[in-house]
Amino acid sequence: MTCPHVGQITRLQPPRLSQSVHREECTQCFDNQHRWCRSLSRLLQWRMLDKGRHHARTHVRKSGHRFTLNVRRKPKPSAQRSEDEEPPTKMTKLAIVEEREEDKYDHVTSIKCWICDPDNGVVVPEAISEPNTQSLINGVMQAMSSARQSEVKAWEEEIGPCEHTLTIEQFVSAQIPASGLAHCNACDLKDNLWLCLTCGSLGCGRQQFGGVSGNGHGLAHYESSGHAVSVKLGTITPEGGADIYCYVCNDAKEDPDLARHLSSFGINVQTLTKTEKSMTELQIEQNLKYDFSLTGDDGKALEPVFGPGLTGLANLGNSCYMASVLQTIFSLPAFETRYSGSGHAESCPVALPADCVECQMRKVADGLLSGRYSHPAHSTTANNTTGEAFQHPSPTPVFQAGVKPTSFKALIGKGHEEFATMRQQDAEEFFTHLITALRRDGQKYKERSEQDPTTVFTYATEQRLQCTSCRKVRYRTDTTDVVSVAIPANVKGQDADGKTLYHDVQLTQCLETLLGSEGLDYACPSCARNVQAVKRLRFASLPEVLVVHAKKFQLVNWVPTKLDIPVNLPEGDELVFTEAHFGRGLQDGETELPNDAAASSSLPQFNEAAMAQLEGMGFPTIRCQKALLATGNSDAEVAMEWLFAHMEDSDIDSPIQPSAPATGSAGFEPDADQIAMLSDMGFTSAQARKALRETTGNAERAVEWLFNHPDDTGEESAPAASASGSAAAATIPGSRDIPAKYELLGFISHKGPSVHSGHYVAHLRKGTEGEWVLFNDEKVVKADAESVKELKKLAYLYFFAKV
Repeated sequence: MTCPHVGQITRLQPPRLSQSVHREECTQCFDNQHRWCRSLSRLLQWRMLDKGRHHARTHVRKSGHRFTLNVRRKPKPSAQRSEDEEPPTKMTKLAIVEEREEDKYDHVTSIKCWICDPDNGVVVPEAISEPNTQSLINGVMQAMSSARQSEVKAWEEEIGPCEHTLTIEQFVSAQIPASGLAHCNACDLKDNLWLCLTCGSLGCGRQQFGGVSGNGHGLAHYESSGHAVSVKLGTITPEGGADIYCYVCNDAKEDPDLARHLSSFGINVQTLTKTEKSMTELQIEQNLKYDFSLTGDDGKALEPVFGPGLTGLANLGNSCYMASVLQTIFSLPAFETRYSGSGHAESCPVALPADCVECQMRKVADGLLSGRYSHPAHSTTANNTTGEAFQHPSPTPVFQAGVKPTSFKALIGKGHEEFATMRQQDAEEFFTHLITALRRDGQKYKERSEQDPTTVFTYATEQRLQCTSCRKVRYRTDTTDVVSVAIPANVKGQDADGKTLYHDVQLTQCLETLLGSEGLDYACPSCARNVQAVKRLRFASLPEVLVVHAKKFQLVNWVPTKLDIPVNLPEGDELVFTEAHFGRGLQDGETELPNDAAASSSLPQFNEAAMAQLEGMGFPTIRCQKALLATGNSDAEVAMEWLFAHMEDSDIDSPIQPSAPATGSAGFEPDADQIAMLSDMGFTSAQARKALRETTGNAERAVEWLFNHPDDTGEESAPAASASGSAAAATIPGSRDIPAKYELLGFISHKGPSVHSGHYVAHLRKGTEGEWVLFNDEKVVKADAESVKELKKLAYLYFFAKV
């Protein structure tokens, strides 16, 4: 049957360079071009969709887009050497040769019409002969994929111009030959060519990772002529993008006037097409090919395991911090229940699943928990559909390939100064950022906020302050999600290699220290003079899942350095909390302190996690508070940079002066004129009001806060930041059941000198027997008992489940 709608395909346009092309895998699951479920790339917004699970059909019905491109990828048969063939000659040189996709796979494409068959679509063979069809297919297949776009954007540094790119003086020696004809002035190389923007000399670059040839003649030209700035020819795009290098600065730079400079040599950027990999893309490949592996104490490779809940996450380049957190939270019943199942796609209000937090969380849940992607790499079995965990019987372990959470990382990190990059990050900071992002997304939809799985982490603390002179007290209740405990560094000596060794510390002792008392200088509003006060912390409630953050770092030459301090857990990896660990609120016979200037001021509730991290580095409390106020009250690293820049301020240790008085129990209410001013800049009233509240009415800091929180809708975060008195008792999250017993469910450990470098892995209890499984990116293995014992001592985050 001939499709009557085939002519409509000619109206479609190939994807632009800036458009995302999701062609590797479905945007709602991890099925891709060579797994069982064939994937479809939409011809309108170029989004990969899965056919076997009806994701394509659902999208067609929601969007009205009627044509899809079916892409099937088949491995090419490997060339086999016959028995009579001579063996290859002895290798005399080690070379790294890039494996291109076209060398490994054949792609078969077809177009489907969903008007003819709204349920399954109909292949339209005659569409291939349409004039516009082949350019559409080529545009999809040749465009940079959405995954690579995200990686390149994340890896790209903030490159700007320098004095040498801004002051280029040109003289033209000759016109540049057309692409494919030009070659290096000093050799015959036609790739990796760098054009001197001063005189037009063509010189080859230096040899690069991935088999990119180069003899360094571009550098030699600079050394002989002094001409500083060159552009890599194959990287120039019609939008004016290109690799620019300044040899004087010895760094990548930007040329704001590149199009005019190139026109001097007869080059029109509008007619150029990018033909070579940029330096950023080459760096991505180098990082992605770095292999992480672990072995047992006996030197043998750990045994891979496969099945539901045993799927690895492929390393995207320094993404182990994210993988370890995702594996841990999806081992919790609350997250498994919340994000499992189908039905959301049909009612999702977001146009693109790649832009929907709910869709991406469900995609990760399906990838990790279903077992559909947990099978040995290169196995002839495309999917493990039995629903049972199994072990690979081969004597040589074959690990799984793992799923790539590329779209999840791009979405969760969007707009964040650090998590949007490909640099290594702190796992605890990412955990806090993730649950904040999930709560913010849940606030947009009432039905989601009622099913918030992050509440399993939330608990409350009670702070009691008592003046030692008048004996009056004040109580305050705060809610948070992580118990951050300081780990004392008691040096024991050094090993044979000169590494510092530390005495073991008991985790229970660290918790007791946290819940202890400390003296502090205090301006008592009742005594009207400076006195000594005693501050004491207790639990007001406990969560279902207790997350303990072991702060094992200190400032060494003003650089946060992680210390390998062994922490011993109690017998059986259990924690027990009794009545002694809980606060009891205002008692009979106690008199409350009157509100003082600090208590009645408009100062916001400081970010507990950021405060704990800064204080753990040794900064005084007053300085930590000032730094957080100056930087948006959210990011400890940004606050630390502010502290380093303001160490010499004369008022750095002076009390914080409130910028405006509090207005009743509701706290600081921003001025209407300030709200209107920020609203005129394009922000909503809710966003403006929250920004001003967070910065105590400082309009300049409020603007900075808004740009640092682009996804914040302005609605109040849930759960509430703090509460006090008897009215708070009814709203305090968590439980006050005593005694409260917890057992270790899993832990995230870290190897390396800093939380911003090295490698994170997660150990989790799995199965009815509670056997330990190690999640090391895409490698999922049965954990070695001795390794678990040692790594448990050096863990960075502990997850305890309430019994």
